[in-house]
Amino acid sequence: MKNRFLVTGGAGYVGSHMVLALLDAGHEVTVFDSLRTGHRAAVPDGARFIEGDLADLPLLDKVLADGPWDCVFHFAALSLVGESMQKPMMYMSANGGLGFGLIDACVRHGVKKFVFSSTAALFGSAGDKLIDEDTPVHPGSAYGESKRVVELALYWADRIHGLRSACLRYFNAAGCDPQGRAGEDHRPETHLMPLVIDAALGRRDALTLFGEDYPTPDGSCVRDYIHVTDLAQAHLAVLPLLDEKSVTFNVGTGKGNSNLEVIQAVERVSGKPVPWKAGPRRAGDPPMLVASPARIMKETGWKPRFTDLNETVRTALEWRVAHPHGYAD
Repeated sequence: MKNRFLVTGGAGYVGSHMVLALLDAGHEVTVFDSLRTGHRAAVPDGARFIEGDLADLPLLDKVLADGPWDCVFHFAALSLVGESMQKPMMYMSANGGLGFGLIDACVRHGVKKFVFSSTAALFGSAGDKLIDEDTPVHPGSAYGESKRVVELALYWADRIHGLRSACLRYFNAAGCDPQGRAGEDHRPETHLMPLVIDAALGRRDALTLFGEDYPTPDGSCVRDYIHVTDLAQAHLAVLPLLDEKSVTFNVGTGKGNSNLEVIQAVERVSGKPVPWKAGPRRAGDPPMLVASPARIMKETGWKPRFTDLNETVRTALEWRVAHPHGYAD
């Protein structure tokens, strides 16, 4: 069945992979993106594109009035943890405030389903335990808090207005479309995997790892690297549940890899050494964040396909080799 979907932030990293998944499934897709951090070239052929900011409420009303929309997927957000600790009000306004405006507009225009790109930054350190949906929420950064307030707004939008929502708290998005149709291109780039790859390719100076004295096996931070294509499929998998209820899921592989293990994987896959040096800890970074995806797997049947770190690295490396200047190519 062909549905109509609106994707905010669909010109960004995860959003563009979501658009590909929707198009591959035969749906009609409209991307709404300000291009503040996204790229016009990331929007695939077949998707309608509207350049606009969520702060432009008249334009947002016009877009939503052109319904009906079977679901709104909300990816548009600022996402730099370090920056959020320097400019917390900017993050609360851009992610929280504009998220409230989008939710309110969806309610006014009769949208019934809403899928929200949330984050594992809601959680503090859980030690060496997997983080499930019952783990207490304790954001360690303004970025995490700005996502949390949107989750709370969605709770009330469901309770009062019947807007069913899925909040997907995913961990470290990584990799690129296996067919090479979309990739990762942040300006500036802050994600570990592409930074390690660029260091291996000689496109940047020695990589700095933030902290080598964490209480982890090798002293570096441990994260759950979930392939971006698997993430997109998880967003599709939750849609049938929204016919009956709102849901919240943690989305990951259930397996953690340290910063040093990512470096070693890039060296294995690329066949090149990675120059790096140790730096101080970064504010807001827990030592370990690894998801328990048991609940979403049980309730939807979804499961990650890319569970081998080497394969995730391979897709990221192939895209960066083919696009040395990102989407500017």
